[in-house]
Amino acid sequence: MSGAQYTPGQMRYATFSLLNDPEPRLGVVQDERILDVRDAFTGKWPGGVPETLLSLIEQGPDAWHRLRDLCAEPHAGRASHALSAIRWHAPIPKPPKNVVCLGMNYVAHIKEGAAARGREARIPKAPVFFTKATTSVTGPYDDIPVDDAVTQEVDWEVELGVVMGIGGRNISTQNALRRVFGYTIINDVSARELQMQHLQFYKGKSLDAFCPMGPLVVTADEFGDPHEKRLWTRVNGVVKQDGITSDMLFRIDAIIESLSKGLTVEAGDIIATGTPDGVGFSRTPPEFLRPGDLLESEVEGIGMMRNRIVGAAVAAPVGDE
Repeated sequence: MSGAQYTPGQMRYATFSLLNDPEPRLGVVQDERILDVRDAFTGKWPGGVPETLLSLIEQGPDAWHRLRDLCAEPHAGRASHALSAIRWHAPIPKPPKNVVCLGMNYVAHIKEGAAARGREARIPKAPVFFTKATTSVTGPYDDIPVDDAVTQEVDWEVELGVVMGIGGRNISTQNALRRVFGYTIINDVSARELQMQHLQFYKGKSLDAFCPMGPLVVTADEFGDPHEKRLWTRVNGVVKQDGITSDMLFRIDAIIESLSKGLTVEAGDIIATGTPDGVGFSRTPPEFLRPGDLLESEVEGIGMMRNRIVGAAVAAPVGDE
């Protein structure tokens, strides 16, 4: 296959809504404005303009190139809004599948976790996969509600997120990066005591709003080498994590190869690639997020998320009659 046919077209995508219209829509960020794809290109798209980022990705490379070309037209910017006049959503607000995550993908993080638990550090020989529920996904500037009756050990984990553009099974490392549509920021917010109680990651990683994502998906050709990007976590302005993706134990091409062995990866699938050292539970004494804290997650070349931790109580089962 030719690499050129998979090029997403050097774009910066977002999902947003207007302050007077809560319906999420697809946008292209250009300088300090966001282009409304539906309003700009209705009538110029065969079969109907894609209204979500997921639908654009699923339409494939021809659609990516068509949108890139339309955005370059002189009058496209008329259907745009100031960034201050929108609400940002997760780029794919309700993924069709769980977010796939990597555990133990930075050696320093493996060592800090082992030390905090009084164990010997064991370096995995294959990627360690787990998932976060689709209902955990929230926007890049949304509040994260925490019920202290459920967890009192909420931790931070900034990660580079991968959005797949071309699916497949048994993908080789040579072709893996060419199948990536783009990159985003994820914070793998974690309830540490739930991880320990349940002896696995899923519940402690999947509480509602425990997967802030965004603010952008930067296409792979715009983003550049994903293995040379800095990433940071700040809590109330204090740097807690300061890492670089070159320290990944398993690079993104190896992650995709391993994940896709006998398992079909689909367009729009999201992979969180692991977190560097500096998490809260490994500190002396341990540090956890509390209501009122401001969690900032930043990845070089994408931007920054800002999520406020807020108190919440589950007064009654949601959806019960």
